[in-house]
Amino acid sequence: MALLWIPLLSLLASIIASVTGSLNRTVSAWLTAIMPAIALAIAIYYTPAIFSGETLLYSLEWLPAIGISLSFRLDGLALLFVFMILGIGLLVILYARYYLSENDSMAKFYAFLMLFMTAMLGIVLSNNILQLWVFWELTSVSSFLLISFWWHQSSARKGARMALAVTGAGGLALLAGLIMLGNIVGSYDLSVVLQSGDLIKSHALYPVTLVLILLGAFTKSAQFPFHFWLPHAMSAPTPVSAYLHSATMVKAGIFLLARFYPALAGTELWFLIVGLTGLATLLLGAYIALFKHDLKGLLAYSTISHLGLITLLLGLDTQLAAVAAIFHIINHAIFKASLFMAAGIIDHESGTRDMRKLNGLFKFMPYTATLAMVASASMAGVPLLNGFLSKEMFFAETLHQQVLGSMSWLIPVLATLAGVFAVAYSARFIHDVFFNGKPIGLTKMPHEPPRYMRVPVEILVALCIIVGVVPNFVVDGILTSASIAVVGHALPEYNLAIWHGFNLPLLMSFIAVVLGLFVYTQRKHFFQFQASLPSIDAKAWFELWVQTSVKFSSKFINSIENGSLQRYIFLFLLSVLVLAGLPLFDMIQLAGSESLMPISPQNAVGAGLLIAGALATIIWHRVRIVSLISISIVGLMVSVAFTRFSAPDLALTQLIVEVVTVILLMLALFFLPQKTPKESSSPRILRDLAIASSIGVVVGSICYAMLTRPLSSISDFFLANAKTGGGGTNVVNVILVDFRGFDTLGEITVLGIAALGIYKLLANLPLFMPSSDGEGRLWARERHPILLASVSQSLLPLALLVSVYIFLRGHNLPGGGFIAGLVTATAFILQYMAHGSQWVSSRFDANYRKIIASGILIALATGVGSWFFNRPFLTSWFEYFKVPLVGKVELASAIAFDLGVYITVVGSTLMILASLGKLTIATEPKENN
Repeated sequence: MALLWIPLLSLLASIIASVTGSLNRTVSAWLTAIMPAIALAIAIYYTPAIFSGETLLYSLEWLPAIGISLSFRLDGLALLFVFMILGIGLLVILYARYYLSENDSMAKFYAFLMLFMTAMLGIVLSNNILQLWVFWELTSVSSFLLISFWWHQSSARKGARMALAVTGAGGLALLAGLIMLGNIVGSYDLSVVLQSGDLIKSHALYPVTLVLILLGAFTKSAQFPFHFWLPHAMSAPTPVSAYLHSATMVKAGIFLLARFYPALAGTELWFLIVGLTGLATLLLGAYIALFKHDLKGLLAYSTISHLGLITLLLGLDTQLAAVAAIFHIINHAIFKASLFMAAGIIDHESGTRDMRKLNGLFKFMPYTATLAMVASASMAGVPLLNGFLSKEMFFAETLHQQVLGSMSWLIPVLATLAGVFAVAYSARFIHDVFFNGKPIGLTKMPHEPPRYMRVPVEILVALCIIVGVVPNFVVDGILTSASIAVVGHALPEYNLAIWHGFNLPLLMSFIAVVLGLFVYTQRKHFFQFQASLPSIDAKAWFELWVQTSVKFSSKFINSIENGSLQRYIFLFLLSVLVLAGLPLFDMIQLAGSESLMPISPQNAVGAGLLIAGALATIIWHRVRIVSLISISIVGLMVSVAFTRFSAPDLALTQLIVEVVTVILLMLALFFLPQKTPKESSSPRILRDLAIASSIGVVVGSICYAMLTRPLSSISDFFLANAKTGGGGTNVVNVILVDFRGFDTLGEITVLGIAALGIYKLLANLPLFMPSSDGEGRLWARERHPILLASVSQSLLPLALLVSVYIFLRGHNLPGGGFIAGLVTATAFILQYMAHGSQWVSSRFDANYRKIIASGILIALATGVGSWFFNRPFLTSWFEYFKVPLVGKVELASAIAFDLGVYITVVGSTLMILASLGKLTIATEPKENN
């Protein structure tokens, strides 16, 4: 259960942060940080068990019938990422407290940040691959909110949209790959998937599955050719950039590669795709970073390069490549978070990030400059810093691979070249910003930041040094356990010592440093060469693609949607005719082996009335009040048909829905002409008649084919288990509140959203109010007849009593929350009709929005309550009790869920009808509903 609390605590932090807007900024930061700190303490508590080789699992049933559960897994790899996400996240919370201005909403920023943290924790802890994908998409959505935090800036909006589009598209590919992976293995349980590597790699669908999953990983981790979105995400506040580049978002793609390494790696296809993609990204990112003038732009492309380095390591077929990849994940998170925070400090205290203006800052902010220089040196791979150790391991592993066959010698050469560029852009970061003359054209005098704004940078830079000097003492345990989780077996011997003697990897590092410094000194020639190349603006190309897509979509939609409801219905029915009618031609014989039931006189009369009502609706459809009465006959006969075939619950529901619908249509018709002008030409009438007849033939044929064939129904299951499983004898109600409770929860949520949408659409809607009926007769002078008012008041308590009776008996006899809610709503609507909105609001001042929200929350709380008893979501509980003077009484938890349904139906129905009804008065009263 404690594993579940790790993401839940960060989600709780998001909720807490969202309500701290009125508090002091420091208090808001501390309140936000409490929950992640507790989550980190939980992770630390389990660290000894993980280091000893254990894998902690926790599962909570969600939809057991189809094998879906909330499942969490904490092994070495997950623990490493939990430490990074929570540890760096806490530092970002502190840093953001001083970075954001007074005009920025701290509450909103922290709420988005904690939601992002929750999504990342969900990814790394998920033990169900579909659950992992849900959290994966949540990172795309939450990062969109963070990148566009400064929404008033066009660059922020466009950068966020680009990130969402690219990573969202990759997420769809990932979903397809995970579904295929689950079908291959026969389970969506991650533990099963990781143990089925041989089965997966020998399957015919392995190549397609691998490519789809890699697309998801590559788009998220900004691998070539999907790298272009990451630099444009720099429009986000620097705390977001620091978090996104070091421990989250882009690292999610790397995590995915590492997580599925035991199941998918080990084939030539894996090594070629992953290795070459990583190599291309490593070189491209390092080269472009050298020419960026924006501090965050330089760091963004360096992130791309280092992500390529990690990806290349995971694509090398060597014993320790995966270990080196994990080690560099740790080191990159440390020095990149500190560098982005240092860049934010420079921007915050000097007013710019342009390195052409930022010269000689060491004189003005020496302490920050020293921290930034140490972190930059670590990024360049200078000895005695953590970046040097993992770079050494990287160079060593490139020497022992055979990915490209006889041309594999190119990989260490190109890796060294990437190292040269890394040293060059790191040297540029140090020299151009902190030395190289004096500042040029700054808007304010640079100075050191507030004391506590530097604390996160100090902690991270200290880790760069400590890990670089005593790596075995600091990271050996977490590196070993995480590497075992990736490799899937015991690790070969390795040593994190600072000195391994004079060897080829050391020579490669030396060459990288020397040539990197030389490249920097000769940067003028490189800048001239780069300027001669044609420039490619990724944002411009993306925006062109977006605009082209929008124009095409608009043109296509406009060609279909011309505002004609008749045309929409025609296209819909034509589609139904094609999809449902064509298969009938493949049937050799329409009739089956079963004989039809004889038609009784009662059934014949009912069917005749139904047909007559339908025909009358069509014939007199231009006279709207007549057609409304005619169609109500159809609804009434459908209700009678339900009763005839032993479906009293459906009959009651249909009857009350019919009443509510008629009232709704009458309110709508008040604003429409009493008669519809003739619009259809004779050819159109013939077309519509042909379509309607064809639909009748197809539907009738399908019904006849079904009625004459043996029916295999699931009703026997519900009849057998309604009482024992749900505690009720009313099977329909038990299905709604237990077996299909999740569907019902979704339906009432949709109903509430629809009511809110209608309320918003009707608010302040100017409508023409007719002063007479269709014959020119004035409306009655008495708006609210005394007889109707007296009768409605008398019926109200009786209707409420009936609704309570129907509600309480619903679990065992026909009734339930939905029907009772409609009865209550109808009784109140009758008061509106009889007395008017002002009279009702003065006596019943209800906030229907709160009523709807309360109903949905009650239903949701009922479902969540099952978790506290280790039962699946929305599992019903029932028991029998003896009550004095009453006797044996059954109590079921489903009644609480049904209460939520009842309240939601009442609130939604009243909001829709009352909002429409209030439009009929000259001056809308001020009501809080």
